[in-house]
Amino acid sequence: MDEQMELFEASASAVGYLFQLRKALLHCVEQSSAGLDWSVAVEAGDDIEVHEGDGKILYQLKHRTPGTRVTDLAVDLWKSLRIWAAEWATTDDGQDRPTYFLLTTAEAPAGSAAYHLRPPGPNSPRDVAKALELLDQARDRSTSKANRAAYQAWDALPADQRLGLIGRVRVLDEAPDIDETTQQLLRLAALAVGREFAKPFLERLDGWFFQKVVAQLRNRSAGPVTGLEFDQMFSDRRDSFRPDNLPIDDDVEEMVDDGVDRGDRTFVRQLHLMGIGDNRVRRAVSDYLRAFTQRSRWVNDNLLRPGELGRYERRLVEEWSTRFDVICDELGEEAAEEDKVRKAKAIYRWVEQEARFRIRPGCDEPFVTKGSYQILADDLRVGWHPDFEARLMALLEPVSGG
Repeated sequence: MDEQMELFEASASAVGYLFQLRKALLHCVEQSSAGLDWSVAVEAGDDIEVHEGDGKILYQLKHRTPGTRVTDLAVDLWKSLRIWAAEWATTDDGQDRPTYFLLTTAEAPAGSAAYHLRPPGPNSPRDVAKALELLDQARDRSTSKANRAAYQAWDALPADQRLGLIGRVRVLDEAPDIDETTQQLLRLAALAVGREFAKPFLERLDGWFFQKVVAQLRNRSAGPVTGLEFDQMFSDRRDSFRPDNLPIDDDVEEMVDDGVDRGDRTFVRQLHLMGIGDNRVRRAVSDYLRAFTQRSRWVNDNLLRPGELGRYERRLVEEWSTRFDVICDELGEEAAEEDKVRKAKAIYRWVEQEARFRIRPGCDEPFVTKGSYQILADDLRVGWHPDFEARLMALLEPVSGG
C-alpha cells in the first residue's frame, strides 16, 4: 500500500509540473498576439512569473482531482498565502506590488474566502473584506499541522498588510485541467498551421519551451522567455509548416556521430573503398543519422505528400547517375585503380560540397541532401567508386548467404 501511495504521489507531482509547463506555454501563445512587451518564467518568483509592461503577476498552480474544493482551511490556499506573505514582507513599500493568482482545477465553494477572491464578474461578487474575515476566522480555529508554517507567515503580517495582500489575490477556480489545456493549445496551433499539422507543430513548440525551462532552472542568468524571443521562434516554426517548407528539428540539426561503430554499414564501406579519411567518415555518419531521423519524423507526422520522398530520391539518383556515367566513360574498362579512386573522390566531393537539392523550396538544410545520399549509398542505389556494386556485393554475399 505504501508503494502504491508513493507512486500515486509521484504521478500527481509529475502531472502538476507538466500542468505548469502547459499553462506557461499557453500564456506565451495567447500573449504573443497582444504584443512583445512581456516575459514568462517557470519556477522563478513563483510557479509561473509573468511580466507585462511594468506589471508583475505571480501564479500558484494546483492540478487537483475532480471534486476537490478550496475551503477556508484548504492546504492549497494557505500554502499559496504563505509564499505570497513571505514575498510581500520582503518587498519595500515603495515598490510596485505584483498581482497574485491561485489557478486551480478545484472548486471554490460559494461563500468561501476563495469564492470572494475570484475576479469580479456577474456570477462572482468579489469581496476582499469578507475574504479576509473568513481567513482570519479559519486561522483562529484551526489546529492544522499542515498549515502551521502558513499561519506563522500570516501572523507575521500586520492587519493592514494582510488586507493589502488579499486585495491583490485572484482565485481562478475550476480552471481547465492539463487535458483541456492541451486542447486549447491544439486549437491555437490549428489557427497557426491548420488542423492537419496542429499536433506536430505543438510538439515542436513543447520541445523548444521545455529546453528553455530546463536552461532557466539550471542557470537563473539564462533569463525568462521574452515576447520578442517567443515571437521569433513561433514565426520560424510556423513558417516551416508552409506548403513550400518542412520543419528541421533543433535536436536533429545538432546531432553528431554518436560514436557507434558503423564500419559494417554499406555506406561506410563505400567510403572506405576510396580511402576517405576518418573525419570525413564521421561527418558522413552524422549526415546519415540526421537525414534518417528527420525523414522518419516527417513520415511519422504525415508531413510529406504521397510519393514525395520517392520522387526526391529519384531526382538525387538521376543527378548522381549523370555524373557517375561520365566518370565511368572517361575511365574506360582498362583504368588503373589509382585513377578510379581519384574519380570516385571527385564525385564524392561533389556530394559533400556542391549537391544541394531541396526536397521543398524552403527546406534548405544541407544535411538533408548529403544524408539522403548516404542513405541511398547504404542501399547501393548510388556509389562513388566505379566498381562499387561488384566489390560491395562480393563483400555482402557471405552475410546475406548466412
